[in-house]
Amino acid sequence: MSEIDILSFGETMAMFVAEQAGDLASVGQFHKRIAGADSNVAIGLSRLGFNVAWLSRVGDDSLGRFVLDTLRNEGLDCNHVAIDPLHPTGFQLKSREDAGADPQVEYFRRGSAASHLSVAAISPELLQARHLHATGIPPALSDATRDLSRQLMTQMREAGRSVSFDPNLRPALWTNGLSEGRLLTGFDDPADIAAFYLDQGVEAVAIKLGAHGAYYRTQLDQGFVAAVPVTNVVDTVGAGDGFAVGMISALLENLSFAQAVQRGNWIGSRAVQSRGDMEGLPTRADLHAAPVAAAEGCDKAAGLRRPQESAPALQATAACGSGYTDLH
Repeated sequence: MSEIDILSFGETMAMFVAEQAGDLASVGQFHKRIAGADSNVAIGLSRLGFNVAWLSRVGDDSLGRFVLDTLRNEGLDCNHVAIDPLHPTGFQLKSREDAGADPQVEYFRRGSAASHLSVAAISPELLQARHLHATGIPPALSDATRDLSRQLMTQMREAGRSVSFDPNLRPALWTNGLSEGRLLTGFDDPADIAAFYLDQGVEAVAIKLGAHGAYYRTQLDQGFVAAVPVTNVVDTVGAGDGFAVGMISALLENLSFAQAVQRGNWIGSRAVQSRGDMEGLPTRADLHAAPVAAAEGCDKAAGLRRPQESAPALQATAACGSGYTDLH
C-alpha cells in the first residue's frame, strides 16, 4: 500500500498581506504568509490526518526557504520540491478588506521557479498515491506545467487512482478572460454544467453556489446542499480551497457525495472567517467538534490514515462563492 494518501502539485508563493486597509500603494506594513490554491488544499488535508506529498519548485532564495519551512511545519511531504538556482520564488501582495469584500491581489510570479516544473519531476513513487488533486492553475503557468498536469492526471487515471479537479480559473494567467462557467461549458444552469462533465466521463460533479450552498450530481443521485450561515466574513480568499478539502477528505473516508458536499460547505465557511488563505482550515479535532452534518463519519475516519477503498474520481467544478451564506 502506498505511503502517500494524496498527491498535490503546483506553486506555493510567498504572500505579503497588508496590515492596514486601503490601496496597496499606500500601505507601509505587511505580514508575510504563504499562498497558493493547490498547497492550501494540501495543507487542509494534512491537518485532517492524511499523508500528503507536495510536488513543486521554489527558488534558491529566502522566500523559497520560508515557503518550504511553512509547508513542512504543516506536515506536508516536501521531498519532491526542487530548489531552482536560476529562477525566483513567486510572491504576491494582498490587500486587507475589513468589510468582507474580495481583496486586491497583485501577483509577481511570471518566470518563477514553479513555472519551470515539468514532467521530469514525475517519479514512480508519486504515482503510487491513492488520490491526485489538481487545479487549473498549473496549466496556466507555462507549457511545461501544462504538460505536467496532463501527464499526472492521465497516468493517475490509467492506474485506477481517484482524481479531483478544481478549474480554479485565473483569467489574468490566460490570454483570454471569459467567465469561468461559459469558458468551461457554455452553460449557466448547475444541472446543465454537471451533465456536461458527466457526459465527458466524470463520475461526480460538485458546483459551489455561494449563498445558495452547493449542487452535486452523480450518475445515480443529485441535489442541493444548504449553505452554512456566516455572520462575519473576514477574508473570502481560500473559501473554495476549503470546499475542496471537505469534499476530498469525506470521499476518501467513504462518505456519500451529499455528505462530502456538506463537509465542503462547512470548511468553506470556516475559511472565510479567518484572515489568510489557509489559516481557517480545520484540524481533525475541529472536525470532531463540528456540526453533525460536517463531522459525520469523523469517528470512523480518525483512526484510518488510508481507508481501504478508493473514492470515485470527481470533478470539483468552481462556480460563484463557496457554499457559505454571508449574514453580515
